[in-house]
Amino acid sequence: MSEKISWIDNLRALACMMVVMVHASTSLVVNFAAVHTAEWTLANLLNSASRVCVPLFFMISGALFFGEKSAQKRHFLRVTLCLLFYSAVSLIYILTMTKIGFWPSLRLILEKPVFYHLWFFYAIIVIYLLSPLINVKAVSGKYLLIAGLLLGVLANPQLPAITWQKIHLLPLDLYISGDTFYYVLYALMGRALSQLHTDKTPVTLAASGMFILSTLAVATGTYRQMQINQNFADTFYVYSGPLVFISAISLFIIFKNALTHRILPGFALISRHSLAIYGFHALIIIGLRSLHLDFPHYPLLNIAYLFICGLGGGLLLAMGLGKIDRRNWVS
Repeated sequence: MSEKISWIDNLRALACMMVVMVHASTSLVVNFAAVHTAEWTLANLLNSASRVCVPLFFMISGALFFGEKSAQKRHFLRVTLCLLFYSAVSLIYILTMTKIGFWPSLRLILEKPVFYHLWFFYAIIVIYLLSPLINVKAVSGKYLLIAGLLLGVLANPQLPAITWQKIHLLPLDLYISGDTFYYVLYALMGRALSQLHTDKTPVTLAASGMFILSTLAVATGTYRQMQINQNFADTFYVYSGPLVFISAISLFIIFKNALTHRILPGFALISRHSLAIYGFHALIIIGLRSLHLDFPHYPLLNIAYLFICGLGGGLLLAMGLGKIDRRNWVS
C-alpha cells in the first residue's frame, strides 16, 4: 500500500503542476503572431507535454475507486464543497475584478462552471458516481494494449479522418461520442494499469519513448493546424484526443514503474493540497495578467513567473486555508 501511495502522490503532484503550466503558457501559445518564434515553440512544447494533466487526475481516481474500494460519502462531500467554495471565490473575483457581472455568472452554475477551470469538479463527480458500480477486473497487458489502441486511438472521434480512394478508413465508427466517455475510459485504464505488473525496464523505456513522441506530435500538429487556420487551434490539445490519450497512458506507466519507493521532494505537499491549488491557480494567473503584473515582453520569463505564482500562490493559500479548514474539505 505504501508503494501504491508513493507513486500516486508523485503522479498527482505532477498533474497539479502540469495544470498550472498549461494556464501559465497559454497566453503565449494562443498568440498567432508569435508562432514562428523560439519562445512560442518552447511554450507549445511545454503546453503539449502538460496536456496529460487532467487525464492523469481521472486515471488516479480510477486507480483508487474503480476496484474493491469506491468513492464514499466523504469524497462526494469534499468534491461538492470544493465546487461550491471555489465557485464562490471565483464569483468574488468576477464581481471585484471584471465587468462580467455577478448574476450572469451565477445563474448558469448548474449548466456550466462559474470560472472555466472549475469544469473538472463537475466531471469528477461522474467518476465518483460510477465508482460503486464498477470493479475493474485484472486483465492482460495485451488486452489493454488492444483495447486502448481501438478505443483511445483508432475509434477516437478526435482522430483526423483518413480516407483512401474515397473509402473512409479512420476513425473507426464504434458510435463513441462525447468527452465524458474518455474521462471514464481514463479512469478504467488507470485501474487496469495499476493492477498490471509493468515494472520492467523495456516497458518503462517504451513508455518514455511514446510519451516523448506523442508530445512532439501534439506540438507539431498544433503548429501545423495554426498555419492552416491562421489562428490558434486547440485541435491536438483536447484532453480526449488520441495523442493526449497515448501521452497520459505512457506517463502513468512511467511513474508507476520508476517512482514506487519514494516521494519526490515537495511532491507530497503539492499532492496533499492539489485540489486547492487547482481551485486557486487560475484566478491568480488571470488576476496577474488582468492587472498587468506580468511580463509579456519577456515570454519565457513570463511563463516561469506565472507558473511560480500560480503554483506557489495556490499552495500558500491552500496552507493558509488549512489553518481554518481543519478537516481539509476544501484545502
